[in-house]
Amino acid sequence: MLTPEFFARSVRDVAPELVGATLLVDGAGGRIVEVEAYDQEDPASHGYRGRTARNASMFGPPGRAYVYRSYGVHWCLNLVCEGEGTASAVLIRALEPTHGLDELRARRGLQDPRLLCSGPGKLCQALGITNELDGSRLDQPPFELRERPAPVDVAAGPRVGLTRAAERPWRYVEAGSRFLSRSLPRA
Repeated sequence: MLTPEFFARSVRDVAPELVGATLLVDGAGGRIVEVEAYDQEDPASHGYRGRTARNASMFGPPGRAYVYRSYGVHWCLNLVCEGEGTASAVLIRALEPTHGLDELRARRGLQDPRLLCSGPGKLCQALGITNELDGSRLDQPPFELRERPAPVDVAAGPRVGLTRAAERPWRYVEAGSRFLSRSLPRA
């Protein structure tokens, strides 16, 4: 089980180590295959301009969920890192579904497992994540985060859908996964 101490480190150290870990919410979920790192000095980060009511959970303590609504439509799940008062978090972009597939399919209205959790909004819809989980501890129900059981081939590249600092190679994916939200650009 991943503890708050695991998250009390640099977001750029934590993010690649989350690839291959298992994320479950009320027993449904799967292996994390794609994440993005955001820190307080990052102009693309919600915490860049300081604390607000919306982003307060991003400022810690580490090992908590930061859940926000993107474009007023989709919920997004971030895992808070570093020390309390520092706005750093890892956005969970995609999972390979492995647990509770019937429940995930029912929430998404889809059968193809590749489409269930292949993007941050799809992932939150499939897992039933809303702002009610904002600030929740990641080491207590409904969350269960298990460390990856074996090494994973992790590749890095630019983040997705940003207008600022998109070129930073802070997107980490499981190389060769069929469950990514989109492939890494070819070198």
